[in-house]
Amino acid sequence: MTSFAPAVRNHRRTALALVLAGGLTVALAACGTEEDPDKGTNGVAKLSAAEIDKKARAAAAAASAVRLSGTLVSKGGTYRLDMKLNAKGGMGSVTSKKQSFALLRVEDELFLKAPAEFWSHEDSGGGSGTADVAAADKLGGKYVKVPEGDPSYRQLRGFTDKKVLLDGLLALHGKLNKGGRDTVAGQRTIQILGGKGEGGAFDVSLEEEPYPVRVARAGGGGTVSLADWGQAFPLQAPEKDDTVDYGGQLPKSSG
Repeated sequence: MTSFAPAVRNHRRTALALVLAGGLTVALAACGTEEDPDKGTNGVAKLSAAEIDKKARAAAAAASAVRLSGTLVSKGGTYRLDMKLNAKGGMGSVTSKKQSFALLRVEDELFLKAPAEFWSHEDSGGGSGTADVAAADKLGGKYVKVPEGDPSYRQLRGFTDKKVLLDGLLALHGKLNKGGRDTVAGQRTIQILGGKGEGGAFDVSLEEEPYPVRVARAGGGGTVSLADWGQAFPLQAPEKDDTVDYGGQLPKSSG
């Protein structure tokens, strides 16, 4: 009996050691398979908010083209944009509460295309003047060249200017902070916040180039998606038969 007890104890110790070793192996395996949130990403999520902001702006500035779609809210009203932009100009549509029109800019030449109703406006008697009707008929459905001296030229041009739009959209107010991770248009992202978000926010892609892919403007100023970074698109002035050069100053639109 006395010779049997040590053997039993030794067997139990061996069994316990095997169990503990097995448990440790399982634990280590579990640690090894825990998914790294930055695996397969461009690594920018590891950077500070300021560094991510800098990289996103640099990537956006360097991109040859981008498509913006979404809503901008300003003192002048609410606008729905769908614009393709590059260094030479842009093309797309702008829709307000009352009107919708197309914009096309090639270098400094800016064209606006809208239905006749866009150009007509009521006179003091509640109707449209003869001159307005004639102008509307002439301009409706045509690309109208906007004179550089026209009061609306600068504002309309801003909708077609890649640098102007991106500088405005990506401007965050307050201390920069990192927000949460998300998936936007199928891309993993990290969010950069102005303050706690009250100063605006934008999502930066964690895949390939760190492009901004979604912007929420401060103060309820609208939300815009940014896509098709670097994808070229044809940009050329409209055919002469489809163009009207109105001259010194455009007639007032109906808003």
